[in-house]
Amino acid sequence: MPNPAPAEAIDLTPDTLALLTKASTATVATLLFKRGYHNAYVQGPLPLNADTGTMVGPAYTLRYIPTRPDTDPLDAFREPNHPQRVAVEECPQGAVLVMDCRQDATAASAGSILLTRCQMRGVAGVVSDGGIRDARGAAALDMPVFAVKPAAPTNLTKHHAVDIGLPIACGGVAVYPGDIVMGDADGVMIIPRHLADEIAVETVEMELFEAFLLEEVNAGASIRGLYPPTDPATLTRFTAWKDN
Repeated sequence: MPNPAPAEAIDLTPDTLALLTKASTATVATLLFKRGYHNAYVQGPLPLNADTGTMVGPAYTLRYIPTRPDTDPLDAFREPNHPQRVAVEECPQGAVLVMDCRQDATAASAGSILLTRCQMRGVAGVVSDGGIRDARGAAALDMPVFAVKPAAPTNLTKHHAVDIGLPIACGGVAVYPGDIVMGDADGVMIIPRHLADEIAVETVEMELFEAFLLEEVNAGASIRGLYPPTDPATLTRFTAWKDN
């Protein structure tokens, strides 16, 4: 089967990303599930700062493979074209840097200095299925950082950076450059780029409906016939609720 169309061939409508920032990953997970996408939730990474806002942006990918002594001495970072450093300096403004660490969080994939540089360059967020060092400083950034856990060892002990801007796996999910990455307190979802516009539009009604449901439940309503709305009266009340 062919790969998805490249990101540059799929334009997003101007309000897609803004709509997604008002939605939740839970809503997006359900909408993707309805379309047969059952493996879009990145396993492992959570926000280092539990109070972080919703992160949304196109994926800019970096892939690591296991290290070897001949490829990853400590002075490897002196190389001007080291892929990790290149990714930090070239990740576009508004994009999300997504790192494939093979779900190995026993070493860092980045630390607070590189992450601060990402923030200063206007990167929308960072997602890693590995560890993050200097985690306290990373968590204090305004830019959302999602990782599996803190990890003090430098990435050179486990992770050899090799590819930028190619399809990767992050937390067991396929991520193609330009896919839309969305993160909140529940974790990270990957939205295939060609579905992003329609998913974003559908989140509006779904988020409204869930707000209505919470009001009903808080008022003492039973979930029978309410969630899901198998009782026709539920949708009638919802329509009236929206109009008020």
